[in-house]
Amino acid sequence: MRQRIWEALVFLLLAMLLKPVSTRPHWRPSEAHDSAASYCLSWRLAVEANDIYAWRTVPTQCLKHVENYMTGGQYERDLNFIMEHIIDYIDTIEVSDDGLDAWILDVDDTCISNLIYYRRKRFGCDPYDPDGFKRWALRGGCPAIPAVLRLFNKLVGRGFKVFLVTGRDEATLGQATLDNLQNQGFIGYQSLILRSMAYKGQSAVKYKSEIRSQLEEGEGYRIWGNVGDQWSDLQGNCTGNRAFKLPNPMYFVP
Repeated sequence: MRQRIWEALVFLLLAMLLKPVSTRPHWRPSEAHDSAASYCLSWRLAVEANDIYAWRTVPTQCLKHVENYMTGGQYERDLNFIMEHIIDYIDTIEVSDDGLDAWILDVDDTCISNLIYYRRKRFGCDPYDPDGFKRWALRGGCPAIPAVLRLFNKLVGRGFKVFLVTGRDEATLGQATLDNLQNQGFIGYQSLILRSMAYKGQSAVKYKSEIRSQLEEGEGYRIWGNVGDQWSDLQGNCTGNRAFKLPNPMYFVP
């Protein structure tokens, strides 16, 4: 009997020693979260660098990441950081008395924010809804982006001619946009330029290039700076002496 017990114990010990060890890592929920967070950080970086082109919506798994970025303070910190560098550049420019030193500012999510609207669109996870956005814009409720308003006032105070160039439709959104900008403190710019019928159907790059070309080559302005939240605000012809891209991981405009 004792012999059988010893044999059983030896058998169990050998079974334990010879059991194959799994090389597969144990997957913990925190690791899955870390993986998603890492992906979304990389996705947002690639978006801002324009390495991901013509994307339609924010990946669903990045909803909380984009929400936290836009509402948790980092977006404002990034804007303020960029503005510091723009203002340092402005301070190096000697404004001429001829009144031809100009700056270009985009409007949507550059001068005024559509964050309230995009919160309802799951921060860009839902497809773009042109009719829904038009209804939102007609309300004229877009708040100023404080960092850009400070930049705008700096430019006007220094004597630059500031042109606000937007892809918004002139016929349907012209007055609402004009009122919205004025109500938010954008007063003293040279001109608000909206998309007229002559530019209907053109890409943002082509449309804005033609506007800048008219200002430089047609009217003799010197464009010292160009600020926008989309790469299409900054690409093409006559882009200015310096171009500054503001962050926007919520949508892409070709």
